[in-house]
Amino acid sequence: MFKPQGIITPIVTAMTEDEKFNEKEMRNQVNRLINSGVSGLFTLGTNGEVYALTNEEKVEVIKVVVDETKGRVPVYAGTGCISTKETIAMSLKAKELGVDALSIVSPYFVAVSQDDLYRHFSQIAEAVDLPILLYNMPARTGNNIDYTTVKKLAKYKNIVGVKDSSGNFDNTLRYIEDTDPRLAVLAGNDSLILWTLMAGGCGAIAGCSNVFPELIVSIYKLWEQGKIEEANEQQKKIRPFRDVMKLGNPNSVVKRAMNLLGYPVGPAREPASCNNPKVDEALTKVFEFYK
Repeated sequence: MFKPQGIITPIVTAMTEDEKFNEKEMRNQVNRLINSGVSGLFTLGTNGEVYALTNEEKVEVIKVVVDETKGRVPVYAGTGCISTKETIAMSLKAKELGVDALSIVSPYFVAVSQDDLYRHFSQIAEAVDLPILLYNMPARTGNNIDYTTVKKLAKYKNIVGVKDSSGNFDNTLRYIEDTDPRLAVLAGNDSLILWTLMAGGCGAIAGCSNVFPELIVSIYKLWEQGKIEEANEQQKKIRPFRDVMKLGNPNSVVKRAMNLLGYPVGPAREPASCNNPKVDEALTKVFEFYK
């Protein structure tokens, strides 16, 4: 049974300065992250700017990441759309392209009940024979996937876990304590990686691992070795960078940080390019902390 675990990077989508897909740099980032020890790559997530890509671009990004990864780590694809029908179509396309698993965010922009969410994810699980990781991000979608809904969805064996980006640790705990023990619960908030692991979670999908992959991976490895104090010291090091992320669209700040560190992944697509001298100044100060 496929089990999401460890540090999974929601890899940014590399672009040129004129906002076109940069295949060469995308391949560079795939190798950089795998060589840094991450346990998986999640393409077309929030950090991958899935919201700003056309379907044709999404297909191209998946193709490149799967091809360059060459089976070294699992590749997850974010295939969640507003409608169930479109989500199934995108998920089947991702399967055809060779991804190992799907990450499916709850529908966004539309008000849905828990019954609607259950029906949505049930239809997807029945239509697509791939491991599915539910993606809970209520701040962006307006919909929180309640633990009772996750518990009901656990009857589908290809639903293998949930990523919780709610930032509400009690919500994460309810997933861990009150759903199904076979489900992998992953932190989606980088400030909660260690605490999710200590509570019984399996890892994290960590945006900061685009910028500091070795640091984020070390949290998991130290926890795995039972070195909790050392893991906590590594966990605390994320805070200064997380504080800078609040100065703009968080995933745009991640991309800007990578550029300043010498990784030419290009700008985030407008209107969130993060072209802000104050952000650059704050990031430059933060980088001194990590030397």
